[in-house]
Amino acid sequence: MAIVSTSQLKPGDSIQDNVMTTRGNLLMEKGRMLTPREIAILQAFLIPNVSIVSKEDIAAADPAAQPPIMEPVETAFYEEYQRMLVFLKKVFAQVKAGQPFPILEIRLNLEKLIGLIDEYNILAMTSFQSEESDYPYHNSLLVALTSYKLAGWSGFPVKDWIPVALGGLFHDIGNSKVDPVIFEKKTRLTESEMEEMRKHTIYGYQFLKNVPAINEGVKLCALQHHEKEDGSGYPLKTKGDKIHPYAKIVAIADMFHAMTSNRAHKKAASPYLVLEELLLESFGKLEPTLVQTFINRVTSFHNGTLVRLSDNRIGEIVFSDRNHPTRPWVNVEGSILNLSIERRIHIKEVVASS
Repeated sequence: MAIVSTSQLKPGDSIQDNVMTTRGNLLMEKGRMLTPREIAILQAFLIPNVSIVSKEDIAAADPAAQPPIMEPVETAFYEEYQRMLVFLKKVFAQVKAGQPFPILEIRLNLEKLIGLIDEYNILAMTSFQSEESDYPYHNSLLVALTSYKLAGWSGFPVKDWIPVALGGLFHDIGNSKVDPVIFEKKTRLTESEMEEMRKHTIYGYQFLKNVPAINEGVKLCALQHHEKEDGSGYPLKTKGDKIHPYAKIVAIADMFHAMTSNRAHKKAASPYLVLEELLLESFGKLEPTLVQTFINRVTSFHNGTLVRLSDNRIGEIVFSDRNHPTRPWVNVEGSILNLSIERRIHIKEVVASS
């Protein structure tokens, strides 16, 4: 038995004493075998250390009592995500250098990641990014995965799901031709800088139109993902049914992940507040049916999800009201907060999903 910092805990370790919150409530009982979710909970509640028997000691004491391998599919997903991230950086560098575009290799790698998509939790992954400099690559990957899911939720034929995901993966590829100083600038862009930044849509389409083995819908995602239903978007002020259905999906995924990510000029916002912003944008800006489907699906079946509130308290979602999907009921150390009534408080981030 040893006292170990929560930052050093590993799946398979076993807790040897009850773990209490700062208010004296039982957080985790003695004898609990730790999984990644339990470790995240201990860290979220700022528990400094716990008394454990390590999984190695358990195995040494009784070789037949090997601890189970915890959540292998989730581990496989995160490992595959990281591999795809490294690969995507290389592809973007090749595009910038004018080298051949490995479209078949890209598709095979994306399909491999999508094979593990059941472990992809859209709300929990919003805080997965770390370095601001990696934002473009995380955004491309997350938009691809979310677009794939939204296509399925929205009843698109299965044959469209991978193309939609490719549209998400390539939607910002035109950024490789925009001056990087513009993207790294932490202050407000000038009018000329804004005009140059907006050209990434045209640059992206011009690049993709010469790429074989992808359809026109994939290419139009690059051109149209900033267009709006009422014609107020850019670059061509395309409106309504003139916007390709793939691009309408990618626009929603891109807005969500952009706003929930740390960027050079703006810090990440709460995913739940961004969902509320998407709802407002569905009145004339984004396709309302797709937005409603997205909100309903990402907030469904999240009872048991551990969240951090805007006042930094940790709570557990215990009930989701379909009339207020972004404002569930949250249990905070035995007290139930109905966030549809407690409007001054919102969910800041998802700490661990159930």
